[in-house]
Amino acid sequence: MCIETGSSEGVHDLTRECTSFLDRAGAGDGLLHVWVPHATAGLALIETGSGSEPDLLAALAELLPADERWRHRHGSPGHGRDHLLPALLSPYATVPVLGGRPALGTWQSICLVDTNGDNPVRTVRLSFLTG
Repeated sequence: MCIETGSSEGVHDLTRECTSFLDRAGAGDGLLHVWVPHATAGLALIETGSGSEPDLLAALAELLPADERWRHRHGSPGHGRDHLLPALLSPYATVPVLGGRPALGTWQSICLVDTNGDNPVRTVRLSFLTG
């Protein structure tokens, strides 16, 4: 699936899309695998809607400032930090599925994290392994 992330950094909740995928797949029990085939995006399982999204982006900005310290320098200023993001937030996640639903905690959501405004559309690949 393609996710329009726009030209600014953001956290994008994919939980609804993942649940729809499981419905279409006729999933029972097993594993949902979420893969982001990009060198400048990652995934996080976090609470959404309570301020966690801007907090996560603020923490990433502290750890990976968008400045000129990075050796990787093509793209917008500070773009080198975007290439380090997947080392901190993995580009994949595997989530248990029970009865066709992601077995997430009460407040957990599956989120795409994108700090790269140079790439406004992201691909997310979903697969289901019956188990």
